[in-house]
Amino acid sequence: GVRRRTKRALATEGVRAQWGKAQPGRERSPQRGCHTPIRSTRISGAYGGHACTLSLISMRLWIDADAGPREVKGIVFRATRRLGFETILVANPSLAIPPGVSGASSVRVDGAPDVADRYIAEHAVSGDVAITADIPLAAALVGIGVLVIDPRGEEFTSENVGERLSVRDFMDGMRGAGVITGGPRPYGQRERQAFASALDRVLTRATRSR
Repeated sequence: GVRRRTKRALATEGVRAQWGKAQPGRERSPQRGCHTPIRSTRISGAYGGHACTLSLISMRLWIDADAGPREVKGIVFRATRRLGFETILVANPSLAIPPGVSGASSVRVDGAPDVADRYIAEHAVSGDVAITADIPLAAALVGIGVLVIDPRGEEFTSENVGERLSVRDFMDGMRGAGVITGGPRPYGQRERQAFASALDRVLTRATRSR
């Protein structure tokens, strides 16, 4: 059956400290299972209403879509059509949804830093799936029971996300001191295959838990 979305504050104080509490007077997301299809929703700031499509599987898949590879979206859209779950892309620019992917929609947020991350952190719930390369966002989501993978197929878990945060902060410090650390390797066939396999694994776990 379709799971209803409950209104709640962020689950951890760490997320509250980083991104703040919901502002009074703003719109809130409707309950899950709403029947109004939508392709794109304009959101002012980090908060706002969100319309969704009826999903055959009572989970949502969230994509932090500001910087994700195009291939990731294609793999997710195919899985959305095949399995019938709801997919929500959150980004600063407006994103087009391919024809025939009725379970997918997009949320456009304002262009301030971390607004897309904040939106996902405040709307995802335990048992959902998220795709992001942002390690602080991944840590926040793992802490509330969301299954999280990055576009290269690595899963963030309670066992490894703390170490990933430490490495990320160390590398940021090195770059801040003027050390050239290099960038990520190119996104190729190996990365696409790793991501597709990881997505299949987490979707299987997410759907079995419903």
